[in-house]
Amino acid sequence: MNKKLTIASALLVGSAAFAFEVWNGADLVEQINTGLGNKTETAGYWFDYGDDGDGGASKVTWPVDKGNDYDKNSMSPIIEHCGGICGTAVLDKGTLTYQPFVGIGFNVVGETSADDKTPAAGDASAWGGVCITYKSETSPSLELGLGDVVDQSISYANPAASLPKATAGTMKDLTWADFKQPAWYHGDTKMDGATASKQLVAIKFKLQAAPGSYEFNICAVGPNGGGCPTTCGAPGPHDGIKAVRGASAAKAILSGRTLSFKGVKDGTAEVLDIQGQVVAKGDVSSSLSLKSLDAGIYMVRVVGKSVNFTNKIVLK
Repeated sequence: MNKKLTIASALLVGSAAFAFEVWNGADLVEQINTGLGNKTETAGYWFDYGDDGDGGASKVTWPVDKGNDYDKNSMSPIIEHCGGICGTAVLDKGTLTYQPFVGIGFNVVGETSADDKTPAAGDASAWGGVCITYKSETSPSLELGLGDVVDQSISYANPAASLPKATAGTMKDLTWADFKQPAWYHGDTKMDGATASKQLVAIKFKLQAAPGSYEFNICAVGPNGGGCPTTCGAPGPHDGIKAVRGASAAKAILSGRTLSFKGVKDGTAEVLDIQGQVVAKGDVSSSLSLKSLDAGIYMVRVVGKSVNFTNKIVLK
């Protein structure tokens, strides 16, 4: 079978999936529904990165510790504390010859497979662009991540859109045409925003400035014209917001191969494999044995009258 054709078909399938839903930190939900996530269920989780690979010493100082019972890098505690992804970007040049940076992003498709952790690409052109609500003490940028191979081929001159400094918070609606390669790039491989959107791996909120400390909060993100709130802290307009918020008090606790629940009295729990198949099911009032399941990544979904949430778990 033609490998290029297979990849192209996979991207088209991804683009036809459910629409990118606006993620609003005020809803206290961790995962972003990009509409392009694959069966690994790893799309839409926030991650941070910095300039340490090039000799910089920048970092993000978080208001509370990251991590939960399932993932030491989970941003859930940050979201619950800030109503978004907030922190202080401490920029330090170290041995860099250019301005230091840190960034926070999310993958739009997720890992390639359970065995291959390389982020996969998807066709996000149907989004039309991106909307974002944020606060920042310095001027950030929104960058289109295209994966290590493509990023290297364009010397990391990824299409990006400059955003204004906004200490009180603001919302910007960007089309793919707003994303351009930096002026310093004079390479042969050109990449505009529209082209990049068809092979998109990640959306990255990047803070690059003179050494110093800059507070920020990513409050909401979604597709162009998708209805990002005009200010930080405004609840989303969709129905069921109270039920989603109820998830912040509810927890799924994995002890060995036994799954139990805290903070929720009524509801149904389902455990799904990476193909999206329900492999275990039970009532949240009692523990659920997962001894028969293979080691790997699973999603726990809890639905009830006052709670509706999902969590990723890893069985060893």
